[in-house]
Amino acid sequence: MQAIQIPLLLVFPALAIVAALKDATSYTIPNWISLALIAAFVPAAAVSGAPLPAIGLCLATGLGALVLGMGMFAAGWIGGGDAKLFAASALWIGWPAAIPFMLSTGLAGGALTMAILALRSGWLEPVLAGAPSWLRKLGAQGGDIPYGVAIAVGALVTFPEGTLAAAIMT
Repeated sequence: MQAIQIPLLLVFPALAIVAALKDATSYTIPNWISLALIAAFVPAAAVSGAPLPAIGLCLATGLGALVLGMGMFAAGWIGGGDAKLFAASALWIGWPAAIPFMLSTGLAGGALTMAILALRSGWLEPVLAGAPSWLRKLGAQGGDIPYGVAIAVGALVTFPEGTLAAAIMT
């Protein structure tokens, strides 16, 4: 059974990494990533061995995260792709690991923001001149913060505590 469970479980970290890289390099998180995470959750949950109430809590956690993400998007704090990635990640992580997920994401977001502010401070400008275009864009004054990177870090840090990972590993 683990021959099916482990590859399905690895879909989540793989797509979270793809989302982070895509956001860092283009400031976008394609819809297909969040949709693939939601679609892959169904078979992963089915073979995980997690009890139905726990899977129901995962669904409720994902829905709650979607509402929270929509609020953050409406406030202008994050982008639409970030809100969708946040919700899809919360779906996979479930409850009660959603609390450490949000804390880890917030800490990663703070560290990311500080790093990008340092990058934009001007003293690295000579180094950025020869950097790839995506890195120069990150270092451009007044640019956005690719918060999908922080969401992916928070998700990867807390994923082993999540409902599906815990069910498969026990």
